[in-house]
Amino acid sequence: MIFTETNLKGAFLIEIKKLEDERGFFGRSWCANEMAEHGLKSNLCQGNTSFSKTKGTLRGMHFQHDPYQETKLIRCTRGSIYDVIIDLRKDSPSYKQWFGVELTQDNYKMLYVPEDFGHGFVTLEDNCEVTYLVTQFYTPGAEGGIRFNDPAFNIKWPVEPVVVSEKDVAHPDYVI
Repeated sequence: MIFTETNLKGAFLIEIKKLEDERGFFGRSWCANEMAEHGLKSNLCQGNTSFSKTKGTLRGMHFQHDPYQETKLIRCTRGSIYDVIIDLRKDSPSYKQWFGVELTQDNYKMLYVPEDFGHGFVTLEDNCEVTYLVTQFYTPGAEGGIRFNDPAFNIKWPVEPVVVSEKDVAHPDYVI
């Protein structure tokens, strides 16, 4: 696995190190030992999948409140998405900064999202599937969110969101 830290401390773009031959390739998409070597959490307890039918579907920006914060490993397994994270750690030098990356079925990139980050994505084509591996069981009463177009962050989405849930549209502005 190839680990590249983003501009947000503790958040990594992870690529599969491909061992290629005439059949195609083989590579690790998960290794607890390699995660630990980079100081990353590897205590996964749940895997989730989302499917979005329409280009421009936006999901986010989501997080879990203390003490149920999740670390996530995100991969697009069908189609393509623009994945965005926001550093919500008040003591972080990158507090309130965001990072975005295109994840596709063809680039095999994954995004490691630390606890206390907001996370969301917009689909760049129809019929997208995204897999999330998380370190915390989902706890309904602990969920939180930030509106995807909150002016406090000024996220530059590459396509206009056209499908957004009522719940995600209703997220409040971020309050420091």
